[in-house]
Amino acid sequence: MKIKELQSIKIKEIKELKALVLKKKLELLKNQVKMLSGKEKNLKKTWALKKEIAQIMSIIKEKEFLESNKK
Repeated sequence: MKIKELQSIKIKEIKELKALVLKKKLELLKNQVKMLSGKEKNLKKTWALKKEIAQIMSIIKEKEFLESNKK
């Protein structure tokens, strides 16, 4: 994920981020099925999707932590 994309994601709310994670997980699942059936040759795409999901989940956890500290 590029720096500008990451910065734009940090602006979004938690609900939007969770929806984005679900979308990325679905994309990851589709990519893994293609890979197992031999249609997908790009193995780095799966790795990149996993990394993006982890980055978004980290942002979600950070936002939840900050919200819990404000209360």
